[in-house]
Amino acid sequence: MNPVIEAKGLRKTFGELVAVDDVSFSVRAGECFGILGPNGAGKTSTIRMIYGFSPLTAGRLTVFGLDITRNAREVKARIGVCQQENNLDPDLTVLQNLEVFARYFNIPESEASGRSRELLRFMALDHRENSRAADLSGGMLRRLVMARALLNRPELLILDEPTTGLDPQSRHQVWERLEELRAKGLSILMTTHYMEEASRLCDRLLIMDHGRILVEGKPADLILRHVGRHVLEVVDPEEGLAAFLRERGVPGERFGHRLIVYVEDGSDLYREISERFCSGGCSMRMATLEDVFLRLTGRELRE
Repeated sequence: MNPVIEAKGLRKTFGELVAVDDVSFSVRAGECFGILGPNGAGKTSTIRMIYGFSPLTAGRLTVFGLDITRNAREVKARIGVCQQENNLDPDLTVLQNLEVFARYFNIPESEASGRSRELLRFMALDHRENSRAADLSGGMLRRLVMARALLNRPELLILDEPTTGLDPQSRHQVWERLEELRAKGLSILMTTHYMEEASRLCDRLLIMDHGRILVEGKPADLILRHVGRHVLEVVDPEEGLAAFLRERGVPGERFGHRLIVYVEDGSDLYREISERFCSGGCSMRMATLEDVFLRLTGRELRE
């Protein structure tokens, strides 16, 4: 089966700034594919090329087997896009925002009304259909933008940081809806800053930094490959711990007053460290995608 998205050697520049630099990947039908990276990594620039908003500087990009540079109109008719920004009309009601948007796809008025109400029920917004968009909470606004992106019954849903700024309850509600859509076979491409979101939703993902791909694979495989199964955290480690780890060939990283140790099986090592070097406190936990992300992209702020 042909991939839904196939990118080869994508490059995007803005003057002297190289935002995307030789990026290649593919997205299979029916999977959720994630793009992760710090601020300025090139995530949004990449997906804007995919949905035809931003022209390619170089490379080749096909969506549904169609070249996006020559068939943008046909591609746009078959995708749904949920951008970072809230670009709803604040003076229209929740229902009107969907019904007006349906005109861009030549959906008949009677059909648009039915689809809109169906999607409002799906997003748990049917009780607010007559409210103005300006009166909705942040979580409701994001769900409404997502409902709008589904109005044309897309074959591919593109989400740019869909839950940024939402409270935990709203975030989990969005996750549940996305899981339902994926279970129905909808292909999903998303960017996110939330590692828990990526681990829960994405079948495969890539991590970018400075416009280039660092790694690509399944979340669980990336954790095992780049971190291991366990992470030991030692607060204010006592003198001698660094030498102890070097003797055993165990990698560790120092961040201020905290030492992080990545291991495949940490139970015996944790016991010995806690007895000999751990007066300031130490803990052992399962490794996560966030450990992979921070290890590959660093811990300095990106603003």
